[in-house]
Amino acid sequence: MGKAKAKMEQMKGKAKQRVGDSTDDRSMQSEGRREKSVGKVREAAHDMVEGVKKSRKK
Repeated sequence: MGKAKAKMEQMKGKAKQRVGDSTDDRSMQSEGRREKSVGKVREAAHDMVEGVKKSRKK
């Protein structure tokens, strides 16, 4: 998964979390937090892979 898709997942999760906050929907709040967290992990994994690729080229 690319960095852009991971960022989009984070934004989508943040939006869901905010909607859940506004409507007091705990299920949507937790789903949003989960999506946001998964997006952050995927972004970090992507950054790690890119760092390894760059270090191998040297």
